[in-house]
Order: sequence, then C-alpha cells, then structure tokens
Amino acid sequence: MTAPLLGADQPSAPPRVVSTRRRWAMLAVSTAAQASSATMVHGPAFLIPVLHDRGAMSLGEAGLVAAAPMAGLMCTLVLWGLVVDRRGERFALLTGISGVVAAGTVAVLVDGTTQIAAALFVAGAFSSATNAASGRIVVGWFPPERRGLAMGIRQCAQPLGVGLGALTMAVLAEHVSISAALVVPLAVAAIALVLVTLLVIDPPRPPAAERAGAPNPYRADRYLARIHGTSMLLVVPQFVVWTFGLTWLVDELGWAAGFAGIVVAGTQLLGAFGRIGAGHLSDLVGSRTRPTQWIAWAAAGTMLALGIAASGSGSWVVGIAVILLAVASTITVADNGLAYAAVAERAGAFWSGRALGIQNTGQYLVASAVPPVAGIVITVWGYGAAFGAAAVFGLVAAAVVPVAQERPL
Repeated sequence: MTAPLLGADQPSAPPRVVSTRRRWAMLAVSTAAQASSATMVHGPAFLIPVLHDRGAMSLGEAGLVAAAPMAGLMCTLVLWGLVVDRRGERFALLTGISGVVAAGTVAVLVDGTTQIAAALFVAGAFSSATNAASGRIVVGWFPPERRGLAMGIRQCAQPLGVGLGALTMAVLAEHVSISAALVVPLAVAAIALVLVTLLVIDPPRPPAAERAGAPNPYRADRYLARIHGTSMLLVVPQFVVWTFGLTWLVDELGWAAGFAGIVVAGTQLLGAFGRIGAGHLSDLVGSRTRPTQWIAWAAAGTMLALGIAASGSGSWVVGIAVILLAVASTITVADNGLAYAAVAERAGAFWSGRALGIQNTGQYLVASAVPPVAGIVITVWGYGAAFGAAAVFGLVAAAVVPVAQERPL
C-alpha cells in the first residue's frame, strides 16, 4: 500500500511500495528526530532559573542564552529546506542530527556561559534539518485524508521534547550542573540518529528533471504568506508560556524546581494530545485553516484569563492560574501541525522543503525574540502582564488565517 506523492498537483512518479507498518515506523522515527531537536532547542529555557539565581544574570540575559539554539535554528531553516528539496529527506536527517550530536558534545564539555551559548547556537543550526525533513516524510508517505492525524502525531515531538527537558534538565542543572543537564538533549539526538539510520527512506516524488518546471507557489496567491503570518503570531503566546511557565512557578509561587518541572512536563503531554486532536479534526472537517482559526480564538481567551489570574492573590486564584497555564500549554501548540500540513500540501514536492523552512524561520524569528522581550516585560510589569499581552497576538492571528483561500484537500 503506497501513499500519494507530496503535493497533489504534482505529476506522479512510479510508486514505491512500503508496508503500512513501515510507514508508521517512519512516522515514529520522524517524531523522535523532531523531539531530539525540540529538546536541544527548547531545553535550555529550563536552565533560566539556575542562570538567573547562580549566574547573577537578569532574566533578559538568561533569556538570551536560552534563545541561542533557537537563533541558530532560525538561521539555517531555509538552507536545510533547500537541501531536502535537492538531496532528499534521509540525507538531511542524517547530516543534521550528526551535527547536533557533535555540537551537543562540545556544549557539555566546555566551561563558561559564552562558550555554551555558542555551542548551543551551532547545535540549533544543525537541528533545523529535522524540521523540514521529518515533516516531508510524514506528508510524503501518508494520503491527504490521514495527513492531519499523522502530522498531529509528528508535531507531538515538540511538546514531548520540551516536556522531557522540563522533567530532567531543570533538576539536573539545580542539583548537579549545567553540563549534566545538557547531556539530556545530546543523548536523545544520538538515539534519533541510530533510528533514522535504520528505518527512514525517502518518499516518492516526481522525477528530478521536472524540478525546473515546478511553479513558485508564492506567486500564485497570498495563501502561504498568510499561513506563515498566522503561525508567527501564534508563536508569541506559545513561547511566553513555554519559556516562563516554569520560572513563574519557581520564582513567583515558590515551587521546587523538580515539582515545577513535573507539572510543566505534564502540560507538554497535554499539548501533544492537543496537536493530535487538532490534526484529526482537520481531517474530519476537510480543512486545515478553519480549526486553526478556532485555536487562535481559544488561545487569545485563555491567555487573557491566565494574565488576569496570575496578577491576582489568594490560594484559589493561584490554583486557577495554574490550571489555566495547563490549558494554555495545550491550546497554544495545537495549531502547529495544521499549518505544517497546509504549507506542505500547497507548496508541492519541489518547493515544500523551502516553504517549510520559511514557515519555521518566521516562527523561530519570533520565538527567539520572545524570551528576552518577555523577560523585560515581566521584570517591569510582572508575569500577569506578559501572559495577558500575549492574548492580543491570538486575536490578530484569527483575523489573518486564510480560510477563504484554502483549496479542498
């Protein structure tokens, strides 16, 4: 049983037959590869309390260190997308994850905040290979009526990777060292490298000779640009919660880092289920954009409520705020798989690597700015103001979603 080629508007190539079991195995490996990238890129955010308390850094400075791998990833996403378009998914995954392992090893061994930040930047630059390549494997091997669910499962990698970082890295940094905490993303990347080597094969695509005639999807309409814009806007509430949720629990509420890490890891698990549910919903309603718009409205309302609750006092108000933090962690990540599938489906086989690179570049451009900016807002006005302000971006995103321009799946 074979899946259609990525991009329904592309001419067909001779099908490559793989079993259903192999297809789902490649989905699992793609998810593991993306999880390794997520742990390396987002895990350093959970080092902020230690960097802030023991390293005598301001929240803004610690946020800059945490943003180093995101900045590296952002710089190379389009380049890796081009590699995927030209050389294939397997080559990009093997090369990129190997680079993550090498740079992660350096980050573990060096001393000094500047050296660690530089190594994390390089690790992030290599980890971006997984973003386009793993997504292309999913879209290339699954038919349109299953892509939403499959991409939702693959997008679980990010909250699961972040959850792993929250569960382990904060505790290791507090009780052992920063280097010990950085062993976690290094080990996950090494495991992912082995799995990719054993199981991943490139999905079928049109013959390479047809690449020159593939039309530029950005010239046809503004659909892709508006999907990119929507995702960039929704990154703000997502990363405000991700980056400072644990720090709020530790610094503001006085929770132990280990217990706070468990709670944040639990919220990331909820976020993973949210992505699967959103993907399956998009398959059922036959649309990627309408569920995205619903998610944007829900994110705006939840962040506003969280901001109000976090600004209050009293144990019952704090309890409500913690519950809203869990809800926000679920809702604010639910759109990512929908946008990823929408971009890949519209861009086609010879443009989707670059289009997904542009998609993620925009997201991480915003994401890399969120930690230092939000850190300043928190320092001046408090956590409640930062959470509440993020609601505005959800409202704008709901207006930008190109529902009317979407084609039938």
